[in-house]
Amino acid sequence: MAAHCGISRIAIPAPPAQCTPSRDQISGKRSCSLVGPSGCVALSISNHDEQRRKNRLKSRILASKFRLEGGVLHDSSFHGRRFLDRSKGSHEQRLSSCCCSSSTTTTSSFQARLRSRGLSWMQCPASPRVPLLNRPQVSTSAVARASVGPTEPQATSLKWLNDEKVSEKDSEGDESSTNGMLGIEDHLKNMLPSHPKLHRGQLDNGLRYVILPNKVPPNRFEAHMEMHVGSVDEEEHEQGIAHMIEHVTFLGSKKREKLLGTGARSNAYTDFHHTVFHVHSPVTAQGTNEPLLPLVLDALHEIAFKPKFLASRIEKERSAVLSELQMMNTIEYRVDCQLLQQLHSENLLGYRFPIGLEEQIKQWDVETIKAFHDRWYFPANATLFIVGDIGSVGRTIELIEAQFGSTPAGLHHANLASPLANILASASQQLPKLQKGLAGPTAVDPPPVSFLSAPTRKERHAIRPPVKHSWSLPGISGENKVPYIFQHELLQNFSLNLFCKTPIQRVQTYSDIRDVLMRRIVLSTYQFRISTRYKSANPPFISIELDHSDSGREGCTVTTLAVTAEPKDWSGALKVAVQEISRLKEHGVTKGELARYLNALLKDSEHLAAMIDSVPSIDNLDFIMESDAVGHTVMDQQQGYEALLAVADSVTLEDVHATAKSMLQYVADFGDSNAPVPAAIVACVPKSLHENGRGDIEFKITPDEIVESIKSGLSEPLAPEAEFDVPDELVSAAELSTLKMQRKPCFVPVTDGGTLLKIVNEQTGIVMRRLSNGMRVNYKITQNEAKGGVMRLVVAGGRARETSDASGAVAVGVRTFSEGGVVGGYSREQVELFCVTKLINCVLEADEEFMCMDFHFTMRDGGMKAAFQLLHLVMERNVWLEDALDRAKQLYMSHFRAMPKSLERATAYKLMCAMFDGDERLLEPNPSAIEKLTLPVVREAVMKQLVTGNMELCIVGDFSEHDIETCILDYLGTVAPEKDVPARKEIEAKEKPVVINPSPKPEVCNQKLFLKDTDERACAYVAGPAPNRWGYTVDGLDLNVLVEPVPKNLTEQQARALAPPGVEVIQKPGETGSFWKRPRHPLYGSVAMTLLAEIINARLFTNVRDALGLTYDVSFEFRLFDRLKGGWFVISVTSTPTKIQRAVEASINVLKGLHSNQITQRELDRAKRILMMRHESDCKDNKYWLGLITHLQAPSVGRKNVSCIRDLAYLYELATIDDVYNAYKFLGLDEKSVYTCIGVAGTDTDGGGGDSALTLEEDTVEELPVALPGSHFQGRGMSTMTRPTT
Repeated sequence: MAAHCGISRIAIPAPPAQCTPSRDQISGKRSCSLVGPSGCVALSISNHDEQRRKNRLKSRILASKFRLEGGVLHDSSFHGRRFLDRSKGSHEQRLSSCCCSSSTTTTSSFQARLRSRGLSWMQCPASPRVPLLNRPQVSTSAVARASVGPTEPQATSLKWLNDEKVSEKDSEGDESSTNGMLGIEDHLKNMLPSHPKLHRGQLDNGLRYVILPNKVPPNRFEAHMEMHVGSVDEEEHEQGIAHMIEHVTFLGSKKREKLLGTGARSNAYTDFHHTVFHVHSPVTAQGTNEPLLPLVLDALHEIAFKPKFLASRIEKERSAVLSELQMMNTIEYRVDCQLLQQLHSENLLGYRFPIGLEEQIKQWDVETIKAFHDRWYFPANATLFIVGDIGSVGRTIELIEAQFGSTPAGLHHANLASPLANILASASQQLPKLQKGLAGPTAVDPPPVSFLSAPTRKERHAIRPPVKHSWSLPGISGENKVPYIFQHELLQNFSLNLFCKTPIQRVQTYSDIRDVLMRRIVLSTYQFRISTRYKSANPPFISIELDHSDSGREGCTVTTLAVTAEPKDWSGALKVAVQEISRLKEHGVTKGELARYLNALLKDSEHLAAMIDSVPSIDNLDFIMESDAVGHTVMDQQQGYEALLAVADSVTLEDVHATAKSMLQYVADFGDSNAPVPAAIVACVPKSLHENGRGDIEFKITPDEIVESIKSGLSEPLAPEAEFDVPDELVSAAELSTLKMQRKPCFVPVTDGGTLLKIVNEQTGIVMRRLSNGMRVNYKITQNEAKGGVMRLVVAGGRARETSDASGAVAVGVRTFSEGGVVGGYSREQVELFCVTKLINCVLEADEEFMCMDFHFTMRDGGMKAAFQLLHLVMERNVWLEDALDRAKQLYMSHFRAMPKSLERATAYKLMCAMFDGDERLLEPNPSAIEKLTLPVVREAVMKQLVTGNMELCIVGDFSEHDIETCILDYLGTVAPEKDVPARKEIEAKEKPVVINPSPKPEVCNQKLFLKDTDERACAYVAGPAPNRWGYTVDGLDLNVLVEPVPKNLTEQQARALAPPGVEVIQKPGETGSFWKRPRHPLYGSVAMTLLAEIINARLFTNVRDALGLTYDVSFEFRLFDRLKGGWFVISVTSTPTKIQRAVEASINVLKGLHSNQITQRELDRAKRILMMRHESDCKDNKYWLGLITHLQAPSVGRKNVSCIRDLAYLYELATIDDVYNAYKFLGLDEKSVYTCIGVAGTDTDGGGGDSALTLEEDTVEELPVALPGSHFQGRGMSTMTRPTT
């Protein structure tokens, strides 16, 4: 069941606000901020649907990152793992608490929030529980506890613990410190406490393990085997072999395959510094109740230490890896490679990309692959992480010992009988390699040949990744780097990244956390100031972002100033960016800024501390793994909040100013001999730019021009920043009192003609209300997120109600309102600062069916009340601005013109245009349509839909019944009622249905597209008609209705008498006799189609990828409407130009072959288990519940009711193979219904396939409506990590 009001489609209406390389790759998520792309926003448009589509492929960099989003600062690092089978909608990030370690930006909002908490997991010095841990020998009776600080030697040289048995001692702490007897300086030197529930240990053979009991989700656990070997450990002739071994060992494991029927999910990935195999599993097998942890450990043991290198498996995975290489080779990947090559030009991080080199991948034999495995896959080079509802920690340690304890330790073998050359050759093959110049006392080097005698145990590198960096530090002399310019025809915008590279400051003391807190204040201040310049900047910019990241995968901290602009505006944008850097470095932050951001960080940390028992296991595990990688102390949320409180009072303006000077000197003092030398300056620019009236012209830029713009911007005199007046409330008590007297808000019967003022469903806890102004309200009280909540306003209409003479009016109108950001009498800056201080995040979006506004809020300090006040002003006193419309139009046109440079978007466009016969409501507004739009037109298009009778509000959170109903009455009940209901009804009646082309020509059904590119790639889409989520088709069929013939011996009158309630007796045209028409459960069709999609996806992987080796990535999805009748299915496939046609044919054969190759009960049971596990896990997420209750009272979604939520699990259990085939019959699979479009990129004009293919140059820009969001990169190195193996 969808967790969003709009399901994902090929056609996505909103353009991205940030579509260039910045520090944070938000792969596929398009967010258009109310205040522009600076990140400090009050409102934003975010495309959740596209993120949902990309979750399966989304990777995360091991780099903790600070940025501001949704009005608040959070830490958005990308941990190097991926989610498998996570298809729920993307949820916007929110503010982080206080520190700097790991996080992930694309999963649920709850997960993103916790993953971005880094050092928020710490403890107050008043209760410093600091267990003492020594490295255990094999002992199952002693339970290891957390060590003080990280014990995984990763980004820095950290020593493992002594070879003694585990001991634990409660520290009473320093009484003088806790009593405030010591001075602040002494206090700041105290070590931070470690996570009280974390258990670490080490077996005799060197394997380390980390265990954390965690009951969210219940009866589930995560087991990750991290092998400390990645692409930087490869020799010159082995580039890509670490990733190849990941594939061969993982997919070749028979014991892993045994987990497939248990409800467990598994996957793997490779990065610069490690390879990770991970399993998400139930505690016991469904049906048998067999404990699964032993089976999971057995599978991980086989994968890591007992793999079979069968020639057949190697060839199969060689083909898969080559397909993956082609799939990854997007413009994002190439840009990421350029950024990393320049940033790490002095070491292998700039050249040893995990995917490897094609010519080498094709050549390795079994022995070469096995030799690399033997060299690196030994117990001391592995860490096992187990987090979840595991019960006894002691029992878990016993299982680890039983499974891994007998695995032989890796040994260095000396061969004194051999000649010296043979000895050195043997050592070269078996020892981990260090880059030249990195040797040190903690590095693992072979002993001198004269001392080689008995075998010695292998140990991992003490430094991961094992590379040497050139630091950007004051006093280190060096010439300024000449800006490097990467120019490519597939790039659309100008982007510049100015890097500073420094050693990671491990966060282990209270002084360290104080430093992090001050850096966050500096970053928050800069991003907000940039947002205030967004509206007034002339020329304008697209985004400016300052980022500070600790990266475990790179072993360093990187500060980045990233600037994105239209090519013609690049110089002005760069000047704005460096001027604000200079202003902040010169004058520091204001008192108001310090108080505001310090308070916001403290409040958010307090909010997180209250959620300590609600953190999902995967988030805990990612956090621990990343913290170990960068050397930070691992703590829990309560410890973090108390630690922040302990240092907050010591933060002064002078100290923050000093922090700003240190962080920003590499930009502010650019060119000064005493300033840090930037690690790299990289500009990524297009080869041409579009000018009205002239078309595309060559874009020219030189390194000297970039340097001159930086220096020119820094040379201008700058005044200190002025203070802003931030309102404490948006609707005063006096205003509210007047409104209540005028409009007399009250609750009315929930249903038309009914008498109940409140409907409460006891089984689900859902409450339904209706206001006197016509607005419908659903809410649910949960403790999923302590003292937090989410809210969604849904307005029926969307782009489907756009008219032909105002194409794009709703899409551009929503963007215009977001760009303006002004409500009531408050300026844009005041609104966004109000959101910062109240911890509110708000997202505004529009799709084909609805306009939606999503809020996240905290109950603390009146956060829910503040969110309702903002919503009230949005509906009652919205302000529309001409300059906001200009920016919205410019963003849409820029995004449109980027489409021909994206193979995926261009290919999808041709398919969508063919399938929907050019229906502009499903396609991106083209420039000619955009130019026609005026402010009155877009305002009317939005405001005609934004009326109370057309609204439904849904709220989920940890609030009381009294508080939520008071806010509903006060701020929603006082919204003016709809004035002209008949006019809205008339507009609804005129809405045209969305129709798939009923009579296409063969050449329309099967299309090709060629995109000129320097590198070869190919992708394809296969699509056809399907019902909507509630079973309706465009041609009047209904999956949710069962029609059965009445026995011939019964008359029509007898048939009616025998019919149970709800069953009709009907006549079918052209047929004799009567028929019973029985309604099925309203969710019947949705459940059947969801199961069908899961089964088809499994078959596509097994056949098209695994058996035939034609693709690395192939997936099947339904794109289903809720309000409009109909929907469609889509198969997305990537391959090489020579294989793409066969991959498409094989995919169609799988889709059409469900009758000849019948679905088995085993397939159905597996699909049920996966979907049920996902549902059970997601029920702990407020955003998921928000999606479940959306449309419960929407008249336009008539079939949805509480039973759709209450009975979901029951319907999955009852579903049969016949039910799945009932859904399958409703798919359009005949030759005239199935549409395909193959896109090929390369230099060969026939696309490498021999068939004629259209080139984009043959089409005019005006004929190219956008169908998919573009290939936009937003993070250094994001795309270089390998995709999930399955």
